Amino acid sequence: MAFTDFKSADEVQKTYRIKYTEEDFLSISSVSPPEQFVQDYEFSRQNFDIFSSEAARCENVIYPILREASKKFVDQYSIWSHKSISADSILTGTPDYIFGKRSELGKNVIEYPLILIVEAKQNDFIKGWGQCLAELVAAQKLNKTESRVVYGIVTDAELWQFGKLEEKHFTKNYSRVTINDLSEVFGSVCSVLELAAKSSTVRAS
Repeated sequence: MAFTDFKSADEVQKTYRIKYTEEDFLSISSVSPPEQFVQDYEFSRQNFDIFSSEAARCENVIYPILREASKKFVDQYSIWSHKSISADSILTGTPDYIFGKRSELGKNVIEYPLILIVEAKQNDFIKGWGQCLAELVAAQKLNKTESRVVYGIVTDAELWQFGKLEEKHFTKNYSRVTINDLSEVFGSVCSVLELAAKSSTVRAS
């Protein structure tokens, strides 16, 4: 079995007895990306069909935003693209992107997955959240604790949704953002990174 075998969040909830709620745990605020990043994004948007395929969405929108947001946290986190993880025979597969604690062993070692990002293939957010929640449960097992909060992002590059798993409680952020406001998307991703940093610091102390 793999993460992608879960077709919805409620399948994961039933399997692992996870409670679901919705609330705005994430501060949605505008943070302007660096001017050079904005110029590069606008160049691509104006000259290429950046939403024409799943690969185009990942290469032109999703990964560049994640990479840019991660720069201020580079001493704390590594970002991984399509890195396979396995917690057991069921919770296994390849998340689209992972933010994990930077390992003392080097940049080639993933440690403490904290944020899992899933592309909503064919704009299917129901299946996207099923896969993402399964990955968050796997992250808890790999982290060897359910008390460290792990965060999820599901996006089709245009719409961005956010969630978190703490122990047996999954919370989806009620508000979501769209790429029509690049600053809100960028600010929201930065906010998730900041929350993960605080959670990691608190659990480590």
